[in-house]
Amino acid sequence: MGGMPGQTTAFATLHLDHSSTVDRAAEELRRAVFEGEVESGTPLREVALAASLGVSRSTVREALGVLVAEGLATREPHRGVSVARPAASSVRDVCRARLVLEGAGVRGWREADPADRRGVREALTRYTDAVAAGDSFRALNEHHLAFHVSLVALTGSPRLVAAAEALMTELKLALAQVDRIRRNTHDQAESHTALVALLEADEVDAAGAFLCAHLDDAAVQVIGALGL
Repeated sequence: MGGMPGQTTAFATLHLDHSSTVDRAAEELRRAVFEGEVESGTPLREVALAASLGVSRSTVREALGVLVAEGLATREPHRGVSVARPAASSVRDVCRARLVLEGAGVRGWREADPADRRGVREALTRYTDAVAAGDSFRALNEHHLAFHVSLVALTGSPRLVAAAEALMTELKLALAQVDRIRRNTHDQAESHTALVALLEADEVDAAGAFLCAHLDDAAVQVIGALGL
């Protein structure tokens, strides 16, 4: 039986973008890592993942390459790819780098664009609302870390914001492993509210000291929880 005239050409523009399939596979793997479903050090086998995700091994291989580039997985010769293991030195270094970026934002509060100051208030509201609603651990982490990125945005530098977002990706791996062990969320809404209150009161120096103590404590808490 022949098709309708032009039926073949009608769908000539339809196609599945290979890169989008890789992106979807990478996002599902990322979700499993960030929700603490897989333990640090877990081997990420191409055959098993391809069967679970319903994609080809080559797609899985590319998706794993994305996770390796993001620092969420590591590739070792003759051993393949596995979920990255957070190291105490890395956690401390991430927190030191965050202090440089977020501290610059806090110090620039007075001169910051009003829209960026409003962004900090809105990020705090989204976080506190998520806590009140009892959102998932991953959602709370996203809102929590987005608040910290909003502090960096006070610098008015897109490059510094991009650097902060990359640091948050690294930190989410460690936080996901903390939740895998504790199976609870660490509510820091009150401390973040206190930080913004200091900024609103024009107590910029006090806010900077508060942030420094907060990040130092975060490093200690994560390292302690993971026994690093």
